[in-house]
Amino acid sequence: MNETTACVFVHGAWHSSQHWAAIQRALTAQGTAGMAVDLPGHGVTAPLPSGYLRPGQPGLATEPSALAGLTTEALTDALVTELAEVRRRFARIVLVAHSAGGGPASAAVERHPDLVDHVVYLSAFVPAGRPRFGDYVTDPVNAGAAHAPWTGDPEVLGAFRINPLSPDHAEVEAIRRAFLADWPADRPGWRLTLHPDEPVASLAGTFPVTAGRWGRVPRSYVRLTGDLALPPATQDLMIAEADRLTPEHPFAVHSLPGGHSPFLTRPVELAELLGRIAKQA
Repeated sequence: MNETTACVFVHGAWHSSQHWAAIQRALTAQGTAGMAVDLPGHGVTAPLPSGYLRPGQPGLATEPSALAGLTTEALTDALVTELAEVRRRFARIVLVAHSAGGGPASAAVERHPDLVDHVVYLSAFVPAGRPRFGDYVTDPVNAGAAHAPWTGDPEVLGAFRINPLSPDHAEVEAIRRAFLADWPADRPGWRLTLHPDEPVASLAGTFPVTAGRWGRVPRSYVRLTGDLALPPATQDLMIAEADRLTPEHPFAVHSLPGGHSPFLTRPVELAELLGRIAKQA
């Protein structure tokens, strides 16, 4: 093990490790190592509904998802394994979680607080006040949030399914507005980077944490002031409830302009902030 610091990136729902590529490059230029993980059911090997890439997308609204059996434990186990491997090679680990990735990230820290030296929540779910992401999504504070429209019934499919490749312009625009409201509408390549299926456990499962384990690891929150998918008021609610759980270890709070996906829309600015946090961790 050497004396360097590594940032480990955890993607949000329907995303993958590839969304962190620009951040990794920018951090490397600063002299900070960065590596991104794929949670189970994500990445280039993730299974797709059989009709997703076929003309007309047959069965997309009804075919059960191959991710239906994934549990919160499976998501957490995979991340713990990755963190343990990184810990073998780096003295300090800064765990950076985006959006729904805050659930498995928090659970991994709760289980093994020794594996992480600092946690950064990038407009991410913090389960310290409420163990389910859905508990915040349905809160009145979040009533004005933009949502990616679902295809089919999650209880039947076993996943929250979206259709970034939909021929319906309004459906695609709703997805873009939620995730990339500040991304030029005439640059549609983002549609190829999102997965259609997100495990139900990711958004509806429980990720309980405690003050004695999760709460003892220093943490930062990066607020995204133009976020439509998880508005600042909802971010602030999670910060406040987490700080009530561990008043002696409150969040260090930072803010960036722009929407839900700054790793794509303003990677240099985000990397500069993460680099500063990593050096101070």
